[in-house]
Amino acid sequence: MPLEILLVLVVVGIAGITALLHLTGKSRLRVLSADTARAEWVRHFPDDTIIDVTLAHGGHAALLRTETGPGLLWSFGADTVARHLRDFDWIDHPEGIEVQFHDFATPGVTVRLDETERRHWRHLLEPA
Repeated sequence: MPLEILLVLVVVGIAGITALLHLTGKSRLRVLSADTARAEWVRHFPDDTIIDVTLAHGGHAALLRTETGPGLLWSFGADTVARHLRDFDWIDHPEGIEVQFHDFATPGVTVRLDETERRHWRHLLEPA
């Protein structure tokens, strides 16, 4: 098969899959409730015991307190990502708080928070 035809098939295939995912709603960010945040955290970390869940007003992120320490859960398309907050930096961001993990395999995340939420989350994230 000529390279030009293969290139067209690959480009059209990727574009088609992208369009199909978008049209079926799989590209929308997942909206979390307290119950879904708990369920998603347990899916990622089944041995953790959750003490408290604090949701962002937008519903795309949650700060969880567990017996092993705090954790962050956020929407990543139709799925979620969960990380324990053990080795991280948080930086003020115009839209909320940016969390930078000291793990090259975990991307930084910007949690969109209003001013009241930002103060509350910063208070929860500060070491005791």
